[in-house]
Amino acid sequence: MQETEYLEDSKAYIDKLRNIPTLSPFTKKNLEGLIRLSKIRKYQPEEVILEEGGFDKWIYFLISGKVQVIKAGKTISTLQRTGDIFGEMGIIDGSARSATIQALDETVCLATDASDINELSGNDQLAFGYILYRVFSEILANRLRVTSEELVKAKEK
Repeated sequence: MQETEYLEDSKAYIDKLRNIPTLSPFTKKNLEGLIRLSKIRKYQPEEVILEEGGFDKWIYFLISGKVQVIKAGKTISTLQRTGDIFGEMGIIDGSARSATIQALDETVCLATDASDINELSGNDQLAFGYILYRVFSEILANRLRVTSEELVKAKEK
């Protein structure tokens, strides 16, 4: 993995973040707080990004590339859209990583360290929390919808 330092020059990244559909509704000021807690990480094909059972407080926004989600040794999903997010579940409930994430292609992610949220000033801390939980609610609602549809299809068989 190659990674940058924490991103300080927010102006260079704001427009790029606005191209991520999940982040596009947020203001420049909101995104500046997010950027200060983030790094750009580049992965090679077959490189493991997250390990099932591991603990950390990083959330990943896919910028380019393709990753597979592996649970108990089986591929359960592939993420390849700009803005796809992974690593969020451990942040929500503090549990171990529920799956392994592995790069399939050369992959670039915005990696955000949610453990540093307390180092932000009051308003930035609130804005960052708002971004995270809005993003989380959209992701979880979408995943619940997909799971419900799959359950209905499985019961029909």
